[in-house]
Amino acid sequence: MKSVLRKLMRNPSAVIGLAIVLVFLFTAVFAPFLAPHEYTRQQILRRLQPPSEDFLLGTDELGRDILSRIIFGTRVSLQVGLISVSIAAFFGTILGLAAGYNSRADNVIMRFMDILLAFPGILLAMAVVAALGPGLYNVMIAVGIWAIPIYARVTRGSVLSVKEKEYVEASRAVGCGEFRIVFRHILPNIAGPLVVLSTMRIATSILSAAGLSFLGLGAQPPIADWGAMLSAGRQYVREAPWVAIWPGVAISLTVLGFNLFGEALREALDPQAHKR
Repeated sequence: MKSVLRKLMRNPSAVIGLAIVLVFLFTAVFAPFLAPHEYTRQQILRRLQPPSEDFLLGTDELGRDILSRIIFGTRVSLQVGLISVSIAAFFGTILGLAAGYNSRADNVIMRFMDILLAFPGILLAMAVVAALGPGLYNVMIAVGIWAIPIYARVTRGSVLSVKEKEYVEASRAVGCGEFRIVFRHILPNIAGPLVVLSTMRIATSILSAAGLSFLGLGAQPPIADWGAMLSAGRQYVREAPWVAIWPGVAISLTVLGFNLFGEALREALDPQAHKR
């Protein structure tokens, strides 16, 4: 663990990515104290005002402060990313462990995963949201279901590579049960790739959720959501470009931060990664 931390601290990409992620986490936690205005307050007479001393990033089509809405939107985006990845990681890892360890379950589970992977991810998420109805929590479920096959395949591949290792054979020899072998000896030794995958999937989940919100399937008003803000701002690109620019910048920076840190974490956990 100490060697991994040293490698991360020596990697400029890791430092930059982690700094971006920590800034957004800090913003999400302390949003009520950082927002200069009430993010739902409408002031029609001050609609579409350019950035000024009172409104640092300008106002939107309803006169709401864009900076305050972006600050509170950080909570929504990180919440979607973390919860959807947690859903995918939990179910995908369980299915991958079962498929990798039990050859009889392997064919059934992985053929079902192949069916899910046959659908483009965003279309699968849209189908789930269409079935459940638009809303923030349904988007989390939809994006989580989309990523389950990815976790299942990564977990299965990792299990296949370690289940015949000496320490696993030794566990069987001393009479350990299959449940103990899988969760005590195999899972901890394949956690590295899953942690890296989760870090990078948070970025993908945030981007996917923003896309669904852009289409009107995500968080509903008055919730501040970057994708919905971007969708509303596209109508005013010529007369008030700041309405669309700043939510786009927030999405891009968040995705960049998690991707930079995830890639650096992959290299730190896999010394051969930078050589390939």
